[in-house]
Amino acid sequence: MGPRRRRAAQVKKAAVRRYPEEETMASTWKTIVVGVDGSPSSRTALTWAAAEAVDHGADLVVLNVWEHTLPPPTGSVSVSEKYVPDPSQRTGDDLVELIKEVLGETPPVLVQPHVKQGNPARMLIEQSENADLLVVGTRGHGGFRGLVLGSVSQHVAAYAKCPVAVVL
Repeated sequence: MGPRRRRAAQVKKAAVRRYPEEETMASTWKTIVVGVDGSPSSRTALTWAAAEAVDHGADLVVLNVWEHTLPPPTGSVSVSEKYVPDPSQRTGDDLVELIKEVLGETPPVLVQPHVKQGNPARMLIEQSENADLLVVGTRGHGGFRGLVLGSVSQHVAAYAKCPVAVVL
């Protein structure tokens, strides 16, 4: 064994001896949060996150965030609230359906679907405070198809309060 290989082996052994808690850190995950918007990338992230949750005995929180994109109504026409559907209810139903499509009728892990209104990156970063791992796809339904990493994934990777997995 040459001096370079011997030194690499010593460094590797030293790192293992010096930081043994890092080897077991992933096995202590209790909560994995995955951001889902229905895009192919987010479906892949959901599948990956579910597999990790099974492997680590963690709960899986599936988060869908919607932004209110329409401007508030103006003018004199009044619309009764009973005729305006609640977007979070529809989104919640769609999320449960998406989870069933991707993970099956009886997922192999405890799944907690959550729907929130707001900025997706901000909401995911907030959720990361109570998570052991945050999982996102590379890009969602955003407008710039040529980008490898979408803006939400980029913000989450930079500012999350826990480790982040960006799934290709």
